[in-house]
Order: sequence, then C-alpha cells, then structure tokens
Amino acid sequence: MALEKEVKQEIITKHGDDAKDTGKTEVQIAIFTRRINDITEHLKKNQKDHAGRRGLMLLVGKRRRLLDYLMKSDIARYRTIISQLEIRK
Repeated sequence: MALEKEVKQEIITKHGDDAKDTGKTEVQIAIFTRRINDITEHLKKNQKDHAGRRGLMLLVGKRRRLLDYLMKSDIARYRTIISQLEIRK
C-alpha cells in the first residue's frame, strides 16, 4: 500500500527543509509512520493477512533503526520528531 502522491508531498514539506528533501531522517520516519498507521488500520479489518503483518513488522524495524540513529546523532531532533508524530518510546 503506497502513499498517495499528495499525501507524501505534504509529509515531505512539513518535515523537510524544502519540497525535494526526501532524504532527511525526519522525513523518512514520518513517511514510515504514516504507512505503519495505514497498514495497522488495514490489519484491524483483515486479521488473517499475514503477509501484510510481515510487511508491517519490516516497516516498524526500519523506523526503529532510523530513530535509533537519530537518537545517537542528535537527541534534540529525535525528541522533536517523537513528539510531533506521537510515537511512544
């Protein structure tokens, strides 16, 4: 389940420095968070979708690694993105 182009662009402009800043760690975390939320809603309706559940676990792992990197490199940016996206740690 890919994100729509407009939704992705909105996330990029909100968390990035400009509209083309897709590589910034905060932008990647925000995109992963949106996809995780969408897949979670899908899995609430489709409990037997084990392939979707596996994809969700892979996304959660990727986001966790990015958050760990951000925490080690810049704790202030880490705390900001955690509070903006309401991710519990």
